[in-house]
Amino acid sequence: MSLQIRFSLNEGLFLKDPQDSKLGKNIIQHSILLIDEYGFESFTFKKLAEKIGSTEASIYRYFENKHLLLIFLVNWYWEWVSYLIKVNTTNVIDPKMKLKIIIHSFVFAPKDNPGVEYVNESKLHNIVISEGVKAYHTKDVDKDNSKGFFKSYKSLANEVSNVISEINPQFKYPYALATNLFEMSNNHIYFAKHLPRLTDISVNGNNVNEVETMLNYFADKLLS
Repeated sequence: MSLQIRFSLNEGLFLKDPQDSKLGKNIIQHSILLIDEYGFESFTFKKLAEKIGSTEASIYRYFENKHLLLIFLVNWYWEWVSYLIKVNTTNVIDPKMKLKIIIHSFVFAPKDNPGVEYVNESKLHNIVISEGVKAYHTKDVDKDNSKGFFKSYKSLANEVSNVISEINPQFKYPYALATNLFEMSNNHIYFAKHLPRLTDISVNGNNVNEVETMLNYFADKLLS
């Protein structure tokens, strides 16, 4: 069973919200599959149009360029993680337990079911891991930031930093820890698979339990 979820994303990212039409959902679905398969540099709207049996012009009615499409997809993932955190921490009072749930959501967001029918969360997570920084590690980052393109990430970091401050009000760097926990949950999966000498963990197939263990270790040590 799929979830009927529609996230409110920054309107500057698109010309027409793809979440509101069958064609738009096809664009989201198959852009995720193609970027995961070819990589962002080799991905083109021409390949996407051929995949969905449409025209490049129809895709340009939704997105001005593929960079804005990438930012849209990464924002969708940030909103998905925030959604899971809200659902999974409902009625949870203890901030330490909240943080453990948050860390679990960071690591296992692509595996939680049921998913959204037109979004393969696992492949989108692959994109966030391997291509996500390209959304904001650009020369136009300040201009994009002024347009609010990274509000979803900031909201996620703020939500997590508030829980960190609940655990230890004296901790000086709650935002830094919040973003580092999220980035580490992605980077160390990538390192374990491709650059193993940059991490101490191993990832066996789809088993990423050690990533969760590592993040909890760092959080416990820093906040105790």
